[in-house]
Order: sequence, then C-alpha cells, then structure tokens
Amino acid sequence: MNLSGLKVMVIDDSNTIRRSAEIFLSKEGCQVLLAEDGFDALAKIADHHPDLIFVDIMMPRLDGYQTCALIKKNPKLSTTPVIMLSSKDGLFDRARGRMVGSDEYLTKPFTKDSLIKAVSEHTHR
Repeated sequence: MNLSGLKVMVIDDSNTIRRSAEIFLSKEGCQVLLAEDGFDALAKIADHHPDLIFVDIMMPRLDGYQTCALIKKNPKLSTTPVIMLSSKDGLFDRARGRMVGSDEYLTKPFTKDSLIKAVSEHTHR
C-alpha cells in the first residue's frame, strides 16, 4: 500500500492519540499535520489542504461534529474525507457523524492497521 506523500491531518485533544497516529502514518510515508482542537485545525486546513482528516468527537471548544460540519460546508474542502474518532462505539455517534458528513467512524484506541486501512480506502489515487 503506497500512502507516501499523502497529507493526513489528525485533530485530537489527546497528545497520546496524536502521537501514535503520527507514528503509524509517518511510517507509511504520510505527511502528518496535527491539531489539538477544531479551531486550531481549521486554520491549518486552510493553509495545507490535507487529503484526509481524522477528527476526535469529544474535544473542548469546537467538538468533532462541529468541526466536520464546518469542513464539509466549505466548498474547497467538501470532498475531503473526514473520519471521526471516538472512544464510544455508539450507533447515535455514528448516525450523528453521518449527518454532519463524515465518511467513516473509527473507535479508539485504533490499531495501526485500522488507521492505514481507513486512509487507503478514502484516498483514491
């Protein structure tokens, strides 16, 4: 699987989650952008135009649903795949994620394989 050169953003208020995602994705050749919350992310997204975005649902200030909705409402970003990350594996969360336009839902803690699989499935070269 060749993911080299792909720009992947990981938005999560947990340093541990950001770091592990960064390690997994960097090993596959991705360029990883990190953000601590939705506000931090939106500025970086505008500058860097990532190919795919992972966003945690539970974050202070701007949660994952709001962040995803803002990304999808922006005409320049509306086709960018957004994958929700959550420690809860609830039907309600999945449904709500779909309503704001998310492309997939991953449960934390994720594995390297689930992360890489999600990236490769949503970034068609």
